[in-house]
Amino acid sequence: MKKIALPRLTLFFDGKCPLCQAEIVFLSRRNQAGLLAFVDINSELYDERTVGVSCAQALAEMYGQFDNGSVIKGPSVFSEAYRRAELPALAWVLSRKTLAPLLAVGYRFFAKHRHRISKLFGPTALWLVGGNGSR
Repeated sequence: MKKIALPRLTLFFDGKCPLCQAEIVFLSRRNQAGLLAFVDINSELYDERTVGVSCAQALAEMYGQFDNGSVIKGPSVFSEAYRRAELPALAWVLSRKTLAPLLAVGYRFFAKHRHRISKLFGPTALWLVGGNGSR
């Protein structure tokens, strides 16, 4: 079966969130094909004018941007990221349209409370992926 060429996807993340950092460390280690890029929303690398998404929006919901400039948000960002990280089963599950509303609500809850949740689980998640907590 012929492999479809995937465009590179930039993920925008909260670098002040240990769980978010852990996910980025995990994905970056699986980014063998170089199909993922990562930009901390809190850094000078994030330009909301270029992306078309304010920092507040990006902190409230997951966003990604393909190299052609098109922006995606919500659960599809995760399924596209996991496809590029060569995690097809996880990508498939997260791409199910029937799960999308539940995943969207779950992520918005997480986004709203991520710093409190990260205080509980972030250090362990970073330790599990071998991250040092600084990015």
